[in-house]
Amino acid sequence: MHAVLDYDLGLPNYAYIKEGKTHDIKPARTHSFPSDSVIVVDRAYVDFVWLNNLDSNRVIYVTRLKKNVNFEIVKELPVNEKHEHILSDQIIKLTGDETRNKYSGKIRVIEVYDPKNDQILILMTNNFNWTAGTVSQLYKARWDVEVFFKFIKQLFRVKTFVGTSPNAVRIQLWCSLIAMILFRYLKQKAEYKWNLSNLVTLLRVHLFSKIDLWTWINKPILEKVNSPPEITLFD
Repeated sequence: MHAVLDYDLGLPNYAYIKEGKTHDIKPARTHSFPSDSVIVVDRAYVDFVWLNNLDSNRVIYVTRLKKNVNFEIVKELPVNEKHEHILSDQIIKLTGDETRNKYSGKIRVIEVYDPKNDQILILMTNNFNWTAGTVSQLYKARWDVEVFFKFIKQLFRVKTFVGTSPNAVRIQLWCSLIAMILFRYLKQKAEYKWNLSNLVTLLRVHLFSKIDLWTWINKPILEKVNSPPEITLFD
């Protein structure tokens, strides 16, 4: 499954289900993004023809540079000392025989130290106006995609499939996506601050209960009502 996740909503606005051996970049090439969109992807999507097309259409991208890419540094940009995790900020041009023909423009490259995993990430973008910290935070937000698929697998039990035919697998995946969209909608509209996993679990319990859905979602915990005083015949 390949999906474009909307950052604000936390929901996919595009999904593509294909055989597992299909490379990530193939469905991405068929999808068009509006101008001034911002997309954040991992290294599997580093295809310089595709990235050049995004740049030509005024689509901003943030991704990671592959280690085997040859380039020359055009300009060193100043690094804010407050951002200790930013190691360098540079503007480069590709010098490889193939890559420079696929992408002739300039690219911004930012070295970021990831203390959690004790590694250095080399980020690349075609935006030259944002601070290096902003680019770093945007790439960090890409983890929301992993969280989304984690929810799909755990909450809707997509670790195993009911059927084994391609059509059965697609049906189960599409049903899971539709369910995720509905649950996210309920969570956002509810007055009560739900945890998504709790909402899914408790709604399963109430599937056959005759309750008003919105009343229960807005106020799932009933207030304790004091019982009236007992009536006695004799004082």
